[in-house]
Amino acid sequence: MDGKWSLDALYSGYDDPQYAADMRRADVLSEQINAFANTLKERSAWENLLAVLPLLEQEAELYDKLFSFCMLKQSANTADAQSASYIGRLNQKISSTAKAKTVINQYIAGIEELDTLIAEEPLLSEYAYYLRCIREDAKYLLNDAVEEALAKYSMSGGDAWSDLQAYVTSSVKAEYHGEMRTLSALRNLAYDADPAVRRAAYTAELACYEQIKDAAAFALNSIKLQTISECELRGYASALDKTLYESRMKPETLEALLAAMQEYMPNFHTYLKAKGKALGHKNGLPWQDMFAPMGSNEQKYTAEQAKEYLKEIFDKVNPYMSEIIEKAFRENWIDFYPREGKVGGAFCADISAIKQFRVLTNFDGSFSSVTTLAHELGHGYHDFMVQDNRPLNRSYSMPVAETASTFNENVVMGEALAGAKTDAEKLALAEAELMEVTQIICDIYSRYLFEKSVFDSRKEEFMFADQLCDMMKQAQIQAYGDGILPETLNPYMWVCKSHYYSADLAFYNYPYAFGGLFARGLYAMYLKEGEAFLPKYNEMLRSTPVTGVEEAAMICGADITKKEFWLQSLQSYTPVIELFCQLTEG
Repeated sequence: MDGKWSLDALYSGYDDPQYAADMRRADVLSEQINAFANTLKERSAWENLLAVLPLLEQEAELYDKLFSFCMLKQSANTADAQSASYIGRLNQKISSTAKAKTVINQYIAGIEELDTLIAEEPLLSEYAYYLRCIREDAKYLLNDAVEEALAKYSMSGGDAWSDLQAYVTSSVKAEYHGEMRTLSALRNLAYDADPAVRRAAYTAELACYEQIKDAAAFALNSIKLQTISECELRGYASALDKTLYESRMKPETLEALLAAMQEYMPNFHTYLKAKGKALGHKNGLPWQDMFAPMGSNEQKYTAEQAKEYLKEIFDKVNPYMSEIIEKAFRENWIDFYPREGKVGGAFCADISAIKQFRVLTNFDGSFSSVTTLAHELGHGYHDFMVQDNRPLNRSYSMPVAETASTFNENVVMGEALAGAKTDAEKLALAEAELMEVTQIICDIYSRYLFEKSVFDSRKEEFMFADQLCDMMKQAQIQAYGDGILPETLNPYMWVCKSHYYSADLAFYNYPYAFGGLFARGLYAMYLKEGEAFLPKYNEMLRSTPVTGVEEAAMICGADITKKEFWLQSLQSYTPVIELFCQLTEG
């Protein structure tokens, strides 16, 4: 096994005759969709719906194959100019039907007898949620001319400011031990075992922010004002109202989540202080030591050993997950190892058109790499659950996107902690788990508070860099409490996080907390119910594209509009915090 994925199930290459045929087919579909939009008045609503849905299904599955092939090829080799060229061509092709699909959606939204037609026709019944969402979404659409103008202006507005933030953060450098290092390289040193390295890297990181803070401030102010203006035009009460609507989540769910986080947060402060004390600090943990490794887990895995380890765990917990793992390895769906030109990090790409997925990792044999692999395979499991849905019923909202992946992580971490043989191994595992959950609770809460304060202020005033830094520090004080030494807080976290710099996607923070705690709560249910939980879990995952998050959660018996569910999820970390404190005091 060479550790590279195979894409032959899609195409053998760009010279594959089937690829050329599918590119031509994309043009034919574009012509058909555009022509259809121009002749809507010639047919009844029933005829239009039964004709257009199969057309849109064909387009969705065809572009799923074409885009997947190009983007996966480019991910494995960022220097692949041919893939970049084809991605550009595909974007042009799919944009050619954008106006027609807007016309079609507006037509669907205006069908007065839509609910009656849904009730009478099986195909429309399967697409009931999809069609009703189109009707609801239409409330926030503007006329064609305004929509087109907004899209064009965003290219030189919000999109351009976003590009500026990406450029300055990726290109800025600061001196570190006599040589210039990029911001990303300096941030990676936060995980180094040497405290002197972490301290020097943090100093250099802050120096990077000093150089680019003004450019980032102008970018952030401009993007947020554009978001506010567009929300007002469309009729949203606020940017938060818009993101909740697009997430298919009720405000009371977010309120319950945040209330539970606030109530339980002092427990994470206890963990941070215990870590600070173990590292030789008094009264809290310095910011630069937040990711300091602790304990020791020297176990190394080959890719094959990782497979056997995960299969052994999931054979007991969820045999179907184990089957999917076996299939992914056997059919070369995973690109494992780092190499020049390959993108960093890890992801799972759904290819529902062929009922497969592909996973990219940068596997280094560590236990962390194994949990990352389990996480990405969890995404694949979620994708398998929705593959039997109709083609337009396979996309789920952002908050539930991390459910199956994080559930897998909980399974693996729970098994690993239960099987740990030494205190050093237990400490390393407990620290890894608590470090991650502290990020999705304390850090995410600080990001939410900061972004909320920015939106609250931006309509009336421009916020210069120093003011934004003050707002960031206040948010961190509320989130981290006495767990972090206040003089070491990082006031520039708003500069480096790309999540703030999107005009289309505000509050890209709370979904992380939602996903982590939702999965944790489901895992607690599994521990209590055993195998009887799995059919409900699978049905819940399958339903995520065709229902709101609250309705999906209720399939498992979870009322996520109540603080109690989220508190129970958080309280499951109490034994881990107690174990960490016990091990570090010894």
